[in-house]
Amino acid sequence: MARPGGRSARVQEAVHTAVRELTEEVGRDALTVPLIAARAEVTPSTVYRRWGDLQALLSDVAVERLRPEAPPEDLGDLGSDLRAWAEQFLDEMGSPAGRAYIRDALLGDADGSNAGQCSAYAAEQVGVILARAADRGETAPDVETVLDHVVAPMMYRILFRPSGHDAAYARRLVAGVLDAPA
Repeated sequence: MARPGGRSARVQEAVHTAVRELTEEVGRDALTVPLIAARAEVTPSTVYRRWGDLQALLSDVAVERLRPEAPPEDLGDLGSDLRAWAEQFLDEMGSPAGRAYIRDALLGDADGSNAGQCSAYAAEQVGVILARAADRGETAPDVETVLDHVVAPMMYRILFRPSGHDAAYARRLVAGVLDAPA
């Protein structure tokens, strides 16, 4: 078991930082485990032992990069909160970097745990928005309904139809889920 803040955490941070820096410097296609290990000042065997292969490492980095950095903004009502979050989600995930992270997260995910973690991030953010709405006495759909009617269509578009989605598209999805009968 890895100790928080111990050697394992330091190695993970060094390797993740190396991946991010080298991706910027030489491009994702030029990445190799020896190159990453040298930048992180660890041995390639350390990387292979912990992650198995380059794709699993890139997947791990992607899942970490897809983690939201802050709770969703509180704009005072469910509609405003959910629209703002959906627009930001679509913008971030639909960007070239966001799509690359999504692909990496899924490609190195033999058991589905990374996809599950990414889904949990979105569910957690939506849950915060819905809990705030409930605290204000607003009627709100449940998390799964928002995931099915807002997040899932956006992810489909991001992955398979990467153009033609914008803030208006996100707002239409939110309007549809908020206007839908319970």
